[in-house]
Amino acid sequence: MTGKLRIAFSLLAAVVIAGACSSSGATSAPSGSSLKIGVVTDVGSVTDHTFNEYSYEGAKAAATALGATINVAVPADASDYSKDIQSFVDDKYNIIVTVGFNLGDATITAAKANPNIWFVAVDVAPCVDPTGAPDDTFACAGDAATLLPKLIGIQFEEDQAGYLAGIVAAAVSTSGVIGQIGGIDNNPAVVRYMQGFQLGAASYNPNIQVKTAWFSNGDLTKAYGDPVFGKTFSTQFIAQQGVDVVFQVAGSTGNGALDAACAAGIYGIGVDVDEYLTYPSADRCLVTSAEKNVSAAVNQTVTAIAGKTAKGGISKFNAANNGVGYAPLSENTLVTYPSDLQGKLDTALAAMKSGTLPTCPAQCGTWSGQ
Repeated sequence: MTGKLRIAFSLLAAVVIAGACSSSGATSAPSGSSLKIGVVTDVGSVTDHTFNEYSYEGAKAAATALGATINVAVPADASDYSKDIQSFVDDKYNIIVTVGFNLGDATITAAKANPNIWFVAVDVAPCVDPTGAPDDTFACAGDAATLLPKLIGIQFEEDQAGYLAGIVAAAVSTSGVIGQIGGIDNNPAVVRYMQGFQLGAASYNPNIQVKTAWFSNGDLTKAYGDPVFGKTFSTQFIAQQGVDVVFQVAGSTGNGALDAACAAGIYGIGVDVDEYLTYPSADRCLVTSAEKNVSAAVNQTVTAIAGKTAKGGISKFNAANNGVGYAPLSENTLVTYPSDLQGKLDTALAAMKSGTLPTCPAQCGTWSGQ
């Protein structure tokens, strides 16, 4: 598919999602030029060609349409999360968007302390104790929607997108050995992608071998913000494991994995967005990307808040509302796609939309070394 057609495809997906966050009985928010929107990304950069960038682009698109003020803060490291959120609080911003699981606790804490500000936590299912504070035990005994009525957690069913990517990986593999590399194994969104990838690959080829590695045990920069390290690590992984396809779930560190795949002459699979468009240096070996429509989800959530139709709680994006999927199969590589591949993808996607296809194990989002 050409670049122009891909862009049209992405814009259509954004339109289809419109209204997914709307609901009645919500608290009000300023609208138009009086609205101030702040975005706090994860570590890395706001031009990371993935999650940070597309979350910001979604918020910026909403701000432009609304005539609102928007600013972005990029934390230098994890210790800056709370400080950067507080800066927007101090400057009396009405909506604060935070990007990614790693900012979850800081966002929940800020939402509890500032009940008159709307918070949008991208890729977070708020887990709170009975007081509305972050619950690090994950018992989630409190009802976040009730206790924090102006906190919206945007959540995606990454396992569905990962499942589709797994089908593609198994289909183009000639060795029957494929690989996946994630940022850190305590991030539920990353884990769901990879669990779905395994199941999708096995659905196409029950004998497929899926090799798994993690970029870090706790260093967020190494895990998600260091493409040079990502290429070095992935080059070793490819050589040691003998894989002929690599799926990366690790932000800009993962872009280094795509570079390593291209250098090794094997196939790469992108994540979160259509990396054929956002990371063209890997186009020659990229076959598809497991996609979240992050920009559209953020745009619609902010727009719903401004339109006074939003309410707190989890806003779910999945195949049923076109919130996840896969990027068009690339024609820019030398790969020959099996004749049954498109049919397999279509069947799987239809089953996801109808709710009949399991795409995650019982312990979905928790890595147990499977």
